Amino acid sequence: MELEKLKYLQDTAKQIRINVVKSISIAGSGHTGGSLSSADIFTSLYFHILNHNPKNPEWKKRDRLILSIGHIAPVYYAALAHSNYFPIEELFTLRKLGSRLQGHPGKNHGLPGIELSSGSLGQGLSVAVGLALSSKIDKLSNYIFCINGDGELQEGSIWEAAMSASHHKLDNLISIIDRNKLQIDGETQNVMNIEPLTEKWKSFGWEVFECDGHNISEIISTIEKAKLIKNKPKVIIAHTIMGKGSKSIENNHNWHGKAPSKSELLTILNELN
Repeated sequence: MELEKLKYLQDTAKQIRINVVKSISIAGSGHTGGSLSSADIFTSLYFHILNHNPKNPEWKKRDRLILSIGHIAPVYYAALAHSNYFPIEELFTLRKLGSRLQGHPGKNHGLPGIELSSGSLGQGLSVAVGLALSSKIDKLSNYIFCINGDGELQEGSIWEAAMSASHHKLDNLISIIDRNKLQIDGETQNVMNIEPLTEKWKSFGWEVFECDGHNISEIISTIEKAKLIKNKPKVIIAHTIMGKGSKSIENNHNWHGKAPSKSELLTILNELN
């Protein structure tokens, strides 16, 4: 990747993080930790990987992004706004009465770019499987991406969907796991250990990749490698840090669903800059 393009993507990810914490702080509620840990993933997808058209959000041949972990809606909204699906200023109506930016994504609130009303954990991968199978039937060449959380992998419905994807050889399906190793109650290994994760996915018939979830060029190259694999679904375990970019909140599960106060916001913004 050209250095100029990489710098643009890195700057975009930083601005997305800034607007994430601003919108959550103004709202007084929201999920900061996971939104920051996945910002580089969303930037890589919306500004390099996805075949999409903000001027025609319902374009039939578009790549689809399913956000299964709906609570990180702030970073989803920020990526959409910076992609020109709606004005950036609207980000600061997050969770306000009458806003299109609800606490979890709602497809029926009129916000362009939203593919699924999500928030009930463990459900998104099943929807992604259905979309991937539908695209196969319709002979479309698009890809279906599903963003999953690592704590979410404790849900049995995830593994039912994984079996189905493998059975149908859905090579147009790519799951990206935000592997920050934390969830609302603490470390995933203590709440409900999901390791050995790579071996689990392989045993379900998936091709498994791993990458640094904060290295944009590595994220992109890993996705491009995944696309080359045929006749099986692919999963990318992206190793991330909850709260990435703000040293004062990194790797602290208490920031899973905490909004920054005005003073905390200033500290975080200084760290992000």
